[in-house]
Order: sequence, then structure tokens, then C-alpha cells
Amino acid sequence: MKIVFFGDSITDCERDRSDEKSLGNGYVKILADKLLPIYPDTDISLINKGVSGNEVCDLLARVQQDVIDLKPDAVVIMIGINNTLHKFKYGKELNLNQFKSDLTELIKRLKEAGIVVIFLEPFLMPAPDKLRMRKLFDEELAVISDVCLKLCDEFVAYDEMFNGLSVSIPYTEYSLDGVHPTHRGSRLIADTAIKAIRKHLL
Repeated sequence: MKIVFFGDSITDCERDRSDEKSLGNGYVKILADKLLPIYPDTDISLINKGVSGNEVCDLLARVQQDVIDLKPDAVVIMIGINNTLHKFKYGKELNLNQFKSDLTELIKRLKEAGIVVIFLEPFLMPAPDKLRMRKLFDEELAVISDVCLKLCDEFVAYDEMFNGLSVSIPYTEYSLDGVHPTHRGSRLIADTAIKAIRKHLL
């Protein structure tokens, strides 16, 4: 079974783009180290196609070459945080209608290619400099939830999970900047994503 991981820096995690087998040092690598030993007699191929800084429109632009042409059985997507971050960092407007259209088209193209789509919800933890982003991010999450619950095979929610944990545990245990996960945060992503993936292992 071939699984492609598709997303932004949280997926990318310093992978070596010249090495197709490089999984980076984030949740994808942790997930691989947990998943592969469970199925020693199953041919499972994991490919990391995360690119730091990507938004949903970027994934749509490269989905054919980086996912569909590889003919995977499943794709694991985590995307969306940069659509909010770039509004505050660069002044780039987030048009939620266009966002919804791009996300819908992305998932539909994957489904039309016969690929199982597992969507991992983006998240934003309560770092002081990120609090002003919360309202817009919540609006974006509402769009993501609406689209993905209708179209995806699996949808794994992380935003409420991480923010719930941050009530009793400092958010910095899971992310120093509220966006990029620490090793502990990446482990949590991997542990929950693996449950969704295992439902679809061939």
C-alpha cells in the first residue's frame, strides 16, 4: 500500500527533497516508525510531499504531479494554517469562498482518482502572538469541517484536542510558537492519525 503525506511545514519537517524516501523529522517519520513494525508482512510505502509555506491553493496546483501521478492508495493531508498566518504575516487576504472552492476541488480530484483521503485538521494553540488570529482561524476551520466531513474518508480533529490539553498543560509542551509541533506534539498527531490510516490498510 502506498500512502502520500501532503501538506505544509508540519508535514515537510526538513525532509530531503532529493531523496524520495526521506520522511523528515516530524509526525510523518514518527508515524512511519510506529506503523511499519505493526505490519511487517505488508508492503507499505510512505512518501512525504509536504512543502513549507504551502496554502490550500498550492496543494491544488501540485496535486497531479505530487500525488495523483504517484498512484497512491491513500493520501494524508494537513493544510490550512498558512492561509490564516499569511493574512497576519504578509497582509494576504483570506477569501473564504475561494478557500472553500480550492479545498473542495482538491479533495474531489483525489477522490475521482480513486484515492482514499484522510484529512488532518490544522490547529492553532494559544501562543500570545497568535491570539489575534483566532477569530479568522475559527472561520476557516468551519469551512474545512464543512467540506471535509462531506467529502473525505476520514477527518481527524486536532484544534479542539490541542487547545483542550493546553488548559491544564502549557501549550509550549506541544508547540513553542502555537503552530509548529514539538516532538511531543508530533507524537500526538502521529498517534491519532495512525488510527485513521489503519482503517484503510489494504
